Amino acid sequence: MRPLRQRLIEEIALRGYSDKTKEAYVRAVACLAQHYRRPPDRLSDEELRAYLLHLHQDSPKAASTLNVAVSGLRFFYQRVLNRPFTHLERNLPRPRQAKRRPKAYTVAEVKRLLDLGCPNPKHRAFLMTVYGAGLRLNEACHLRPEHLDRSAGQIRVEQGKGRKDRYTVLPQRLVQELEAYWRMYQPQGGWLFPSTRNPQEPLPDGTGQKIFYYAVRRAGLPDKGGIHCLRHSFATHWMEAGLPLFVLKRLLGHTSLSTTSKYLHVSREHLAKIKSPLDQPADPAPPAAPPSVAPSPKPYPAGRPPELAVVVSPFDELPTH
Repeated sequence: MRPLRQRLIEEIALRGYSDKTKEAYVRAVACLAQHYRRPPDRLSDEELRAYLLHLHQDSPKAASTLNVAVSGLRFFYQRVLNRPFTHLERNLPRPRQAKRRPKAYTVAEVKRLLDLGCPNPKHRAFLMTVYGAGLRLNEACHLRPEHLDRSAGQIRVEQGKGRKDRYTVLPQRLVQELEAYWRMYQPQGGWLFPSTRNPQEPLPDGTGQKIFYYAVRRAGLPDKGGIHCLRHSFATHWMEAGLPLFVLKRLLGHTSLSTTSKYLHVSREHLAKIKSPLDQPADPAPPAAPPSVAPSPKPYPAGRPPELAVVVSPFDELPTH
């Protein structure tokens, strides 16, 4: 292994970054060296700027992908080659990312996806787990049977994004589906969803994504951004059911409440039910009560406001087989 590459890997390891981050940073520096056909420590700040401009103009990369490359190059030149951060910040600016509202399926569309799109019981159980618990793809692939606490109705997510542990919901409907799947397949290797080729390994992320795409195609549904839209659907449906935002934040494993607040958008189903005040008949104004007998507003009962007193899981509306 070349010395610069080894030093980069060591600096990443010292900070406890994930394997995915290590691979992305090493790849970013390798692509830079391949572009110029020279060692990266011999490149000037101006050449770094020209390379980033090349990525912007000559390759159809998303802003998020470019940001990963910028992070990797900044880390390498600052932590390994000790270049001033101010120079790197000026020559390797982060591209602005477009703010897009998460796309989600309706409850009816989720039913259709699981009903018509998943004739394979393992695939159905996997997609139902992603949606029912609001998991990221990698989190669902790395579940183990001992992570499921049926008595408490919880799933323990170990070392999720940002290497954080958390608990999320385990609906009774999902328990029934997983029990039927377990009886039929008897998976080995310690994983809830093991790889078909090697049961000692978890289901690969790419295979999980393919399962989703095949199901979408069979169900005749539009693609809304890959399997991650099931997590968006989970969050959106819980928001519509009245779950408090801070509780949803914990279920999703978000660090910031502002990240969770993006699910406050109005759904199409609710938007269709809203009537304009112009369409409402005009009611005669009630006579004003004297100040001395004006009724005082009734307080909420102990606990939550009346509209949040009973929160029903959207998962209870899914079909049973």
